[in-house]
Order: sequence, then structure tokens, then C-alpha cells
Amino acid sequence: MSMNFTRHLPLAKETREELPLSADLVAKKAAFDAEVAAVMRGEDPRRLLIVGPCSADREDSVLEYMTRLAGVAEKVSDKLIVIPRVYTNKPRTKGTGYKGLLHNPDPEAPADLLEGVKAVRRMHLHVIEQIGFFTADEMLYPSNYQYLVDLLSYVAVGARSVENQEHRLVSAGISVPVGMKNPTAGSTSVMLNSIYAAQAQQSFIYRGWEVECSGNPLAHAVLRGYIGLDGRNYPNYHYEHLERLAGRYLDADFDNPSVVVDCNHDNSGKRPLEQPRICREVLESCARNADVARMVKGFMVESYLEDGNQPVDGGVWGKSITDACLGWDKTERLILDIAEKL
Repeated sequence: MSMNFTRHLPLAKETREELPLSADLVAKKAAFDAEVAAVMRGEDPRRLLIVGPCSADREDSVLEYMTRLAGVAEKVSDKLIVIPRVYTNKPRTKGTGYKGLLHNPDPEAPADLLEGVKAVRRMHLHVIEQIGFFTADEMLYPSNYQYLVDLLSYVAVGARSVENQEHRLVSAGISVPVGMKNPTAGSTSVMLNSIYAAQAQQSFIYRGWEVECSGNPLAHAVLRGYIGLDGRNYPNYHYEHLERLAGRYLDADFDNPSVVVDCNHDNSGKRPLEQPRICREVLESCARNADVARMVKGFMVESYLEDGNQPVDGGVWGKSITDACLGWDKTERLILDIAEKL
């Protein structure tokens, strides 16, 4: 084999025992997860808002962002359940570059996966313990999910992963909502097939074990736009897209058919300042069509302390080093605006 096995990393169970979630927070998480599940099942009229940096690159700026977010979340708690994005591993289109905290605990230093698995859990824990949020992350590597299994209240499967068999099967064994994004080429059928697989009873091999699970009824759709055959980006959040999807999704054989609209990525053309406008348009579509309103359960927004993005060595504190984000002041106005319109 051409692979060089450098060192043996700690088991996920060992890392969880080294950095445990306290018993009182275990109970609080169960209560919070029940609230989120009630939204997904249509039993709670509130919407979800999954919001935060494109990549959680450094703990000090992430915790500052979360502190500010917590204050706004409290103000709108009667209308929105806020779940912060703490995305610690990043897919790269060409497989190179900064791959997130998991690979690069120090973004400007070489990869260090041993420190990375601890840094990832530590950051999620600190957001939970110090700020009081339970968190969201992308399941880029299904085998690594167990490092965070007891911490996450929302899991995303990305556009490049949604057709992968292991992602679908592991999603079936997760007990919190899993958002299945439409693939980069935009196929709604692929996305719906992924949801169907994640909601179905499955058996598979996982981390050396034969596993059986009954399926995840909270698996749902995330619309993020797509790239057309002409290489241009196309949104899929407009009224016509939502109406068409509702016709295929609501009356089909799915549990809790739900959509979260990703307001950045190809829906905005990676122009993060468009995210408030996109949220407003989706809310207008909900007001126009009862089926769309029943289906749309929330929004996903990429947001950090500063507008835009920068190179890894850019040096601006709280500015994204991956996709461009909406800055804090505009984010606060957006959250309050969504709550006012609900």
C-alpha cells in the first residue's frame, strides 16, 4: 500500500471520556432536542435558524460570535430556535487547502489530526458549556461522527456527500435532524432518495461493527442551489421551486417532510449579503402558499463577526477564511427581521 500509517488516533469513546459532557447538560440537551424535533414534526410553529461561520476556525472569535448570538436568540425565542453552526471540517472541491479545525487546529500550521480530534470536541463543548447553545456540524466523515455524537443537535450532509452510501446509512442511525442537501448538480430526485434512505431501516458496517437501526424520521431536505451544465450557479429557493418540491415531497412516503433553505452557497451565488433578501422572499412564499409554509421549517445562514472572507493568513479577526459570510451587525438585523415577519 502507498499509505503511510503515521500514528494511531484515540478512539472516539476515549476522547468523549477525556472531554465529557456533564450530566446536567446531557439532560438539557435532551430537552432541547425534543423542542427541535417538535418543529420538524410540525408540532411547534417556530422555525429553525442554523447560523454561524462557514468554518469554525479559531476558538476566541467563534466564542465571541456565539456570545453575541445568544443575546439575540433569547430575544426571538418565541419565534425561532437558533442552532449555531460550529463547522469543524470542510469539503474542498479540489481536495486541497484548509480543511477545517479537524485537520488544522492552527489554520496556518501543518495538519495535526491528533490535536484536531480533541480541538473539534473542545470547541463544541466550550460553546455548549460557556454559551449555552447546542450545536450543528457537517458530517463530512461519517466515521468521525462518534467524536461528537453526544453534543450535536443538528447534522448536515453536504452537497458532495449526499449520494454517498455510507453517509445515507449512518444518517439513518442518528437521533437528531439530519439535513440532506441537494447535490451540486441540483437533482431533487437524488436529494429525496437520500432522505428516503436515511429514514429507512438499515443494516451496515460502521467502525468495525455490524449495525442495525430503524431509520431517522427527522432526515429532511436542505436547498442550497446548484451549478448548471453551463457552469453557472442557479438558485432553488424561489416560489416556483418550493411549490414544485412541495408537490413531490409532502404527499410522498416520507416522515415529517421538511425543508431548510440554505441562503448562501449557490442560492446566493456565494454573495453573502444577499442572504437577508433570500430569507424575506422565502417567508413571502410561505405567506402565499400553505403547503410551502408547512414544508419550510427554517433557514441556514453563513455569518461571522466581519463581512466577507480572506486568505488563511489574512489576519482579520472574526473574518471567514473559507466562504464569505454576513457580518455580525447585518446578521443581528436579519434575525430580528425574520422573527418580526413570522
